[in-house]
Amino acid sequence: MKRNKIWMAAFLAPAIVLFLLIYAIPLVMVFGTSLFEYRLMPNRFEFIGIQNYIELLTTDPVFKQAFVNTILWILIHCTLHVFLGTLLAFILYKKPRGWKFVRVSYMIPNIISQSAIAMIFVNVFNPQYGVVNSVLGALGLEQFQHNWLFEQATAFPSVTMTWLLFAGYTTTLVLSQCLSVDESILEAARVDGATGFQLDVFVMLPLVKKMIGTTVIMAASYMLQLFSLIYITTGGGPQSATTNLPLMLYQTAMKENNYGYANTIGVFIIVLGVVSMVLINKAFRMNESDY
Repeated sequence: MKRNKIWMAAFLAPAIVLFLLIYAIPLVMVFGTSLFEYRLMPNRFEFIGIQNYIELLTTDPVFKQAFVNTILWILIHCTLHVFLGTLLAFILYKKPRGWKFVRVSYMIPNIISQSAIAMIFVNVFNPQYGVVNSVLGALGLEQFQHNWLFEQATAFPSVTMTWLLFAGYTTTLVLSQCLSVDESILEAARVDGATGFQLDVFVMLPLVKKMIGTTVIMAASYMLQLFSLIYITTGGGPQSATTNLPLMLYQTAMKENNYGYANTIGVFIIVLGVVSMVLINKAFRMNESDY
């Protein structure tokens, strides 16, 4: 038994060391340096306690806008985005004609990098030659043309549209769960007189609920790390209208040389992520057994 424990410790040691070096120690450093005035040029490292947190919560208007934008995008992504993906999955699991082609083609935007997607939509929303304004002009609706990504009223919804419709991961995961459901369960419901709608809502939906919960967790995580798409399309503008917390963290660290304050923002992202995961787990009862 003692020899087995030695071998177990030997095999676990590399993973533990990597976890400490890559996750645990950097995480502690983020929390620790958020209590300092930390700049590289000029070199300054001075303990200031919770002053960064006070400034962030009380006097920083950019943080308030970035926080609201991040929360809104999480809510939109976890509701509309997941709903669209789940709805398509429920249609495809019935295997209509061409369902395999739709499944594959709908996944394509999700395997393209954020940077490539961003450049596509920069051209789609271009005010001079973009598809959106060109179509509006062809229809005689010039009054509805905008500089979509750089006007205060249209920037946020325009950025949202760059990812809202592409719920490929949600569709794929929920569809795989639907296809794994025992056909005898569905047949029993049909024998009892269940309609197609009742079959979806009262039989299939409860059976795939936890998989939907998993996709909601993925959606929230994605929004908490969304950076390159916003950075390339709008850079957070106009006037912070599309700034989120990851972009604000980058700008604070790289452009303002204020690493202590940036790490304070990082702490809020971590806390927001933990809170989001706890709420989603409770909402979908992810830790409860189905039996």
